[in-house]
Amino acid sequence: MEQRIARLFGLTGDKWMRHANPMSVWTRFAVVPLLAAAIWSRAWIGWYSLIPVALALTWMVVNPLFFPVPRSTRNWASKGVFGERVYAERNTVELPAQFLTQVPNVANALSAVGLLVMAYGLVALDLPSTIAGILITSTGKAWYIDRMVLLFEDVKHRNAQYASWEY
Repeated sequence: MEQRIARLFGLTGDKWMRHANPMSVWTRFAVVPLLAAAIWSRAWIGWYSLIPVALALTWMVVNPLFFPVPRSTRNWASKGVFGERVYAERNTVELPAQFLTQVPNVANALSAVGLLVMAYGLVALDLPSTIAGILITSTGKAWYIDRMVLLFEDVKHRNAQYASWEY
């Protein structure tokens, strides 16, 4: 599943390095709140809200390849992207035993629950639910990325190619 999503966003081969730019990771966290604000704007601007919705979705798609290769990858965000890359390729490369858990799935499920809460808030125009959904989604995503950092930190000592990604 992760490999298909990566390909959908154009993340193949060396293109992963562009997404490893911390600006790509941190601005990607802005997608959910931007999308929520865009959807909420229907209360103020009606059908014109489709314009900011389209812009937020466009940003979600182009973000992974929008930024240049980072000057350094010795940071949490870059290592998280590298871990995601390793995890996405787990069908072809064996993961260390301690990473064969359901934690990434649970973190992604938490994000999905947050999206549902946010969706309810947006349909009902309920601000506390919308904000709670954004926070839950962001927490799940941060937890997932943090697990990916741990994965990368482990495998870079076992694989010279992975170690070469960090500079």
